[in-house]
Amino acid sequence: MDEACCTCALLMRNIVPEYDEKSEKPKAQDRRLECCDRVICGNCISKNRRFATYCPYCQVSIVPSPLPQGLRDPPSYQPSSSAKQSSHPPSYVDDLPSYASLTNHQAPPPEKSSIPPAEDVLHFLDHENDSITSLAFRYNVPLAALRKANNLTSDHLLMGRRTVVIPGEYYKGGVSLSPRPIEGEDEERRKAIVRRWMMSCKVSDYDIALLYLEQTDYDLDAAIELYRDDERWEKEHPMKANVKGKGKTRQDVGKRRYTGQTN
Repeated sequence: MDEACCTCALLMRNIVPEYDEKSEKPKAQDRRLECCDRVICGNCISKNRRFATYCPYCQVSIVPSPLPQGLRDPPSYQPSSSAKQSSHPPSYVDDLPSYASLTNHQAPPPEKSSIPPAEDVLHFLDHENDSITSLAFRYNVPLAALRKANNLTSDHLLMGRRTVVIPGEYYKGGVSLSPRPIEGEDEERRKAIVRRWMMSCKVSDYDIALLYLEQTDYDLDAAIELYRDDERWEKEHPMKANVKGKGKTRQDVGKRRYTGQTN
């Protein structure tokens, strides 16, 4: 059987010795270890001169060395009782979990955060530079959330649109990045709420919109619910048609209840 170097694991017959350029002699000779009868090739000895007097396996040196001589045998490995595998495979149980155990699982309640949610920010549009995509990148808000907050079905912004609502759920800055002064935000927000109320209730009379919103302190949902409550009241208390044969229109809803009209 061919012998191999015990450090580089190359067969001795395949190793090409390295020669010194000046003397043209091998840099080191192969060494037969006296302790374990292994062989270290000359190339490994030339790369690590310690191998000329030291056995890396027996940890002994043939010259005086400050290192301790010899290694202790490693302790024998004995697997613990829990790691011992049984010769028999584990028993197979074909019992399915009950339906109640799957449905009665209750998720832990979410932790209540002490930090109040950030308010929505109103961005004044510059139609030459602003788009839904640019605003999403600028405020770090997902496109879908931006469309939902502004009731948009596409990324196209009408020229008549003056503002875009930036949801505070994603944008925590609290300050609009639009070039217009911040002092106009409250008025623009109020006008936006009025327009949304008029679209939701299908009412074109601006005064009626102000009537309901001012009573609810511009709470859009409360104002819409108040208007629908008045609509139900009008249906339960219909008034008679006038002499020309025309009944009440949608603009009359709520007027009679607040003004006390009876016909």
